[in-house]
Amino acid sequence: MGVAGSFPGYAGGPPGRVMGRDEADRTLARLAAEHEAIETSLLALEEHAGRRLLEGAELTGVTKERWASATRSITLLWRYFEAYAGALASAREIRARRRYPGRSDLLALTELLRGDGVTVANRATAGPGASLTGPARLSERFTLEELVARMNDLYAHALDMVLSSDAVWSALPARIDLLTAELRRTRSLAHSVGVRPGEHPAGDDLESITEELTALRARVVSDPLAFWVPGPRSSAPGGGRPDTTRYDRAALALEDVRREIEAVLAVRQDSERRLLQLRDLLSRTTRTLAEARLARGEVLAKIAACEVPAVSGPPTALQERLATASAYRRHAQWSRLSPLLDSLEREAEDELMRARESLTSVTAPLAVRAELRGRLDAYRAKVARYGMAEDPLLTERYDTARRMLWSAPCDLRVAEQAVLRYQRAAAELPAPRRAGGRGGHGDGETS
Repeated sequence: MGVAGSFPGYAGGPPGRVMGRDEADRTLARLAAEHEAIETSLLALEEHAGRRLLEGAELTGVTKERWASATRSITLLWRYFEAYAGALASAREIRARRRYPGRSDLLALTELLRGDGVTVANRATAGPGASLTGPARLSERFTLEELVARMNDLYAHALDMVLSSDAVWSALPARIDLLTAELRRTRSLAHSVGVRPGEHPAGDDLESITEELTALRARVVSDPLAFWVPGPRSSAPGGGRPDTTRYDRAALALEDVRREIEAVLAVRQDSERRLLQLRDLLSRTTRTLAEARLARGEVLAKIAACEVPAVSGPPTALQERLATASAYRRHAQWSRLSPLLDSLEREAEDELMRARESLTSVTAPLAVRAELRGRLDAYRAKVARYGMAEDPLLTERYDTARRMLWSAPCDLRVAEQAVLRYQRAAAELPAPRRAGGRGGHGDGETS
């Protein structure tokens, strides 16, 4: 019989019938086998690694309380076993008196093997089934069947506690040690890229994980049952599983930190390329803003009665932060460089977009003037195709519109009205007759 099982049950015959010789011999043989199985289980429990660990550990909390109860159960278990062994030895002695036992011997054997003649002294050792409210008794009497049942209860109580503690100790400390070793490697890598407590959030997270793993291991070692989830009530001793909630939470937190450090390492590897791209973005922004300022001056000089938006200066603040980023790279301050590059890239893109929008906004009046010039020349060419370019009214209106559009400063509103007048005059002229004698108006679109 192994440690994980229960003692064999005792199945006696009817208490009122005297056993015969053959029945007594069979019962003694069975009891001898049961005695050997019980003794083997008890010795295996004594030698179990979990029990030795419990005896040598400085226990706390629920484990300390349950181990004290289990120790009392084991002590009582051995006392019951001694009583059981004593009753078996007495029965053997009676049977060994003569080859063919008489009625008195068979009566004595029947009383020992089936009756409640097994007496166990009460030494105030509590255990499962012990009375806490009834009167104290100096001794208790059992049948062998009752004694085996009581030993089974005590054994299951002690074995469950030993197996549960051993399962937690076998599972969690080793996993915590492996995670701690991984934590040390991560801390070393973090230090190499400048991720330190007080300087980077990931450094603070590493400190918190270190403290959590240290506290977790100490608690697991001293109070393993605090991390045990029991199985159903009907399960065998040791049924359940270790509670790894705190360990899993620490492992996930370390994985998050590791990913962040890998991102910092990626910054170290491609920081030069990103800095060059940032310099190019800021250079393009500066050139665009300079072009917008020149265009604004041209608009103010050549376009009258027009509101021209102001143009901002070069992105000096971003230039200064870019210089800071370059300094971080020179001094290998990767943890500071990473978030700075991220924000600089976003802001530089936004700044270039604003510069382009500013250039578009500033040059809008020049674009309107160019569109009006193009429209005027298009209608002039159209009139020329019909042979009406020398018409006095058209010539006058064309000259008026052209003078307004090609002189500075140009009033766009007045110039647009002049172009529209020329356009309407061209549309109102009669179209020339076409071949075939049919006449009609030319295509006088006004757009």
